[in-house]
Amino acid sequence: MNMKITEKIKSDFILNKIISNFDNEIYLVGGSVRDYLMNIESHDRDLIVMDEDARVFSEKVANLLSATFVPLDEVNKIYRLVMPNKLDYLDITNPVENSLEKDLLRRDITINSIAVNLKTGEVVDITGGITDIKNKTINLISDENFVDDPLRMLRVYRFQALYGFDVSIETTQAVIRNANLISYPSVERINYEILKLFGGKYTVKALKLMDVSGLLQMIFPFVKELKKVPPNTHHHLDLFNHSLETVNQVQMLYEDSDDEIKNQLNKCDFGGHSRLAHLKLASFMHDIGKFSTWTIEESGRHRFIKHDDVGSKIAKKFLKNMHFSNKQVEYISKIIKFHIYPSAVMCAPDVSEKTMMRYFRKMEDDAIDEIILAKADRLSARGPEITDEIVNNNISALSKLADFCVEAAKNIKPLPILLDGNEIMDMFNIKPSKQLGDVLDALHEAQISGEILTKEHAIEFVKNLKIS
Repeated sequence: MNMKITEKIKSDFILNKIISNFDNEIYLVGGSVRDYLMNIESHDRDLIVMDEDARVFSEKVANLLSATFVPLDEVNKIYRLVMPNKLDYLDITNPVENSLEKDLLRRDITINSIAVNLKTGEVVDITGGITDIKNKTINLISDENFVDDPLRMLRVYRFQALYGFDVSIETTQAVIRNANLISYPSVERINYEILKLFGGKYTVKALKLMDVSGLLQMIFPFVKELKKVPPNTHHHLDLFNHSLETVNQVQMLYEDSDDEIKNQLNKCDFGGHSRLAHLKLASFMHDIGKFSTWTIEESGRHRFIKHDDVGSKIAKKFLKNMHFSNKQVEYISKIIKFHIYPSAVMCAPDVSEKTMMRYFRKMEDDAIDEIILAKADRLSARGPEITDEIVNNNISALSKLADFCVEAAKNIKPLPILLDGNEIMDMFNIKPSKQLGDVLDALHEAQISGEILTKEHAIEFVKNLKIS
């Protein structure tokens, strides 16, 4: 292990530049050491400088590397240097109470509590982090660290989702004891960890253990309602486990996809996290409208009329309360609202290119994402009335729609804006309002259908609308 980390440091241009130009006692710590030991590419490097003020040292390093200097926390002396490529960065600080040992003992879990002296290559591992990496185990350092910063409990499951490691019994018990403290960290910090968790390959494994600890329901209160909806003729799983399996299926569909679809889901269009992470979160929430729309007919059939629309509204409120960005809220709520739509499009007796084009135009950049969720939803619902033939036909039709959308994205230009909001407000003498939104929506729908092709058509169409 020592040889591996030494070789990694030697091959790191940024670290070598620092070693060559400074004689300070500097340690590489935390996540970057963990990633080096696991052969994972890392672009963020955490450094502890022992013998100089962190700000002074950071400014010197920034000057050497032509990096942007960003003070993150002046009280605790944490500074970030963003490299010119905007991809690599350094976080530099002084040790807690001027002690490397105390600093390492204050961290969240053992695999994040390893340090390496950049000059000598000496590895400092006082919590057994290297052993836990070898054994693929996540271990806490102390209960006290969870109490000091309860967000560390959520990080346990974030790293489980990323690496698939098992969580030790002692760590799970510690989370159970302290789970009620998760309300203390800011919602912004929580939603950052949530998206990291949903971006991992092993998200479902982490969610299941979060549920055991009680943490899941505290962060997602709607879980309690999901668990109340039992299996039915269309679903072999209760609603909670159906939601988990849908997330699992999204991950598997992503892994089995060709590069074009993977590239779509790898895009970071909503603030630093991939579309895949957001899609998996939407998949976990896609049926949260079912409990409040649940009825059972005399025949025993379970119905959930308009659960997609109701769920979208519930999700929007929840995400806003969690301070997700407007783009994140709109994406996830849209995915939930239209998760039935792709299958509905392809269930028509005679599906034409015009029908598929209408779907593509309506869903725009989210067309592929929505199809992936529709497939995952279908594969996660295998009740007694759902035959293999039904599933195979549905998946085949959705694949046809996905292929069409991939090609359309290459060749079809976005719909032009024939009339903007200001022009419509002038025409009707109205202000920004629901009326304006209704007109814009109606105009967009008419364009999607091919009824309107020019600005003159658009003006005539809008003039003939009745608005209230």
